[in-house]
Amino acid sequence: MMKQALLVFLGGGLGSVARYILSLKFNNFENAMPYGTMIANVLGSLIIGLIFGLVSKYGSLTENHSLFLATGFCGGFTTFSTFAYENHLYIKNGDYFGMLPYLIATFVLGITAVFLGMYLVKYF
Repeated sequence: MMKQALLVFLGGGLGSVARYILSLKFNNFENAMPYGTMIANVLGSLIIGLIFGLVSKYGSLTENHSLFLATGFCGGFTTFSTFAYENHLYIKNGDYFGMLPYLIATFVLGITAVFLGMYLVKYF
């Protein structure tokens, strides 16, 4: 139990730092859309699709690998709470036309990325 918690902790820390770097690079007041958050969520969706695609195809990842990569890294890297808060800001500012593309793009690209990750593992 303690080893698994440590793996999640370490993976989550690495994922959070990676997301922080993306937000520094791509989330700024000049952009109409918080691209850093969207990139993190879509890329994290692709990564988790790849991870579980590998597990499904080869059974090659141990529970510890899955905990570190999927639960830890992807959990720390992706961020529903920031996504929700950013949408709150759009609503608060009355910018519904700014919110809708961000909202739709994040959901569509995120779900597509999971399927793409699993497809890539299955066919390559």
